[in-house]
Amino acid sequence: MTTLRPVSTVEALAAALRERVLSGDIGPGAALPEQELSARYGVARPTVREALAVLVHEGLLRRERNRSAHVPEVTAEDLADLMYVRRPLEELMAEALAGRRVAGAEAALDRLDGLPPDAPWAAVVAEHMALHEALIVAVGSPRLGRLYGALAAETRLGLVGLRDAYEDRQELAAEHRELLQVIARGPADAAKQAVRDHLRWRES
Repeated sequence: MTTLRPVSTVEALAAALRERVLSGDIGPGAALPEQELSARYGVARPTVREALAVLVHEGLLRRERNRSAHVPEVTAEDLADLMYVRRPLEELMAEALAGRRVAGAEAALDRLDGLPPDAPWAAVVAEHMALHEALIVAVGSPRLGRLYGALAAETRLGLVGLRDAYEDRQELAAEHRELLQVIARGPADAAKQAVRDHLRWRES
């Protein structure tokens, strides 16, 4: 028997706001005033404050003194720098995993491929991240995992901008299927080149 974990109002509100941020409904630079959120969702302001703190901790929002929490803007220069840092980390992953299949990454790909056309973009982002994170975890290096995890929030925010580039979500799934196939076949040089090709912007 599976036991369901109760979801608190804070968790439910954080989940709703997270989906709106990652689907682009709340865009870069947009502020999230506590009073407006309290009225919109029918919850007390302390609940709103806690939910916003969750997203600030995740890096999806920023909060500065005497300002409402807001969605950080990720510029083209930010994205280029993010790829500059991600690339060597994922090349290490590709070298370590060349010739291997990773069940967790394949499962995330299946979920990505199975999303309905009207699924929120946040669901696409979640499975996309799950696939890449499963590959990193499969390497078995805690330090690589920590370094990659430090980039997770910026990566997720960067992926928000891809929703218009991938009107056909099957194209995104197909690109990741090819990546997993090249890694599984090897050799290491081919796997690393596949990562380099994958991380060119329109990058994901």
